[in-house]
Amino acid sequence: MCEKKAGAPPLRLGEAVEVEITDLSHDGEGVGRVSGFTLFVPQTAPGDLVEARIISVQKTYGRGLPLAVKRYSRLRVEPACRHFGRCGGCRLQHLQYEAQLRLKQERVAEVLRRLGQVEAPVLPVIGMADPWGCRNKAQVPVAMENGRLVAGFFEPRSHRVVDMDFCPIQHPAGNRAVQAAREALEELYITPYDEKTHRGAVRHILSRVSFTTGEVLLTLVTAQQKLPRAARLVEKLRAGIPGLVGIVQNINTSRGNTVLGDREKLLWGRPYLVETLGGLTFHVSSRSFFQVNPAQTEVLYEKVLAYAGLTGKETVFDLYCGTGTIALYLARKAKTVIGVESVREAVRDARANAKLNRISSALFFEGRAEEVVPSLLEEGHRPDVIVVDPPRKGCEPSLLQTIIAAAPRRLVYVSCNPATLARDLQILEKGGYRTVEVQPVDMFPHTSHVETIARIQRKDF
Repeated sequence: MCEKKAGAPPLRLGEAVEVEITDLSHDGEGVGRVSGFTLFVPQTAPGDLVEARIISVQKTYGRGLPLAVKRYSRLRVEPACRHFGRCGGCRLQHLQYEAQLRLKQERVAEVLRRLGQVEAPVLPVIGMADPWGCRNKAQVPVAMENGRLVAGFFEPRSHRVVDMDFCPIQHPAGNRAVQAAREALEELYITPYDEKTHRGAVRHILSRVSFTTGEVLLTLVTAQQKLPRAARLVEKLRAGIPGLVGIVQNINTSRGNTVLGDREKLLWGRPYLVETLGGLTFHVSSRSFFQVNPAQTEVLYEKVLAYAGLTGKETVFDLYCGTGTIALYLARKAKTVIGVESVREAVRDARANAKLNRISSALFFEGRAEEVVPSLLEEGHRPDVIVVDPPRKGCEPSLLQTIIAAAPRRLVYVSCNPATLARDLQILEKGGYRTVEVQPVDMFPHTSHVETIARIQRKDF
């Protein structure tokens, strides 16, 4: 046996090691240590003692696959989905739901302290009474496997499709719609797209469900302009999907991993469904940004409203406003809400939703927030409250400096990424603000993702 070099990782590819799992990583993998060396093992839980085979060794960490569990954690439960482990979607199904919430709270607090030196209290995660069947959107790739058309989610770190007939976190109507579409495509010999040969018609099946009305909107993402046998396909889908209100063809001819293209055709019905949140009505299309968990969305927005502290006299800026859901939620309690969004279609939807709800106090501007906000300030608009809900990369640094210069009394930061939230909070705190408290909300049960709301106040207020 050859000896390991001094300073070399204490692991070799292919060897089996025993490791106690003590934590979870940001993407839900178990974390343990072998001779002080970090090892990530999926499908494990804190408290497990496992035997793992090493599949990757880097300078500072390794990765292993579980071979056997020698001691089970008391946090474990039997996963509800038979595809758990193969499907890359719900990586925490093997943990008690209460344990998932505790671990998410601990992760948010640890990231804020370590990356942002933020010492504000992180409140317990607001979870769900029933964390199943809670998603209104399924975005499912299709592929050909052994001569059969399959539809499901990708295996972890791959583009291999796991054929699924049911996903327990999706609304049942969404599951039925996906399966009806898969069966219709197969019956009509409409081939799935092959990303290696760039041949085939259909790339993804996308279903959206209204939790209010039960309406279903189905979108077929195609790699070509023409959808073969479209008329017969529409006929089968209308017969096979209860509550169907529209069928849309989204055209994506690119060779990248982007799911949706920029062009769409309405094949039948209408291109949107109707959803309500907090007494507001929204038209949701295939490309609209709309939170995937309606029940928790109301919880999230009510907390944003509480943190904004509105009395009816305030001017509010809602930055990265998307289709205007938060802005319209706030507009009923504010003097004026100004939403800023860079995606043209989202701004169009936001204005339409304001009109639909007869809200005239919400104004929407198209453009990058870091460019639009300085113009608004120059025109005399002075925000009392600013709400930001940026993408995972967080706020642009120049926007944070503009916010600091605008000096609103209160800020509300909605984040889907604790790491970029920590970075941005640190900048705001150096600029004269303090983080009062942080409230995580479990929008994505059984996954490692968590939505977080930070209540921020000017130090001299």
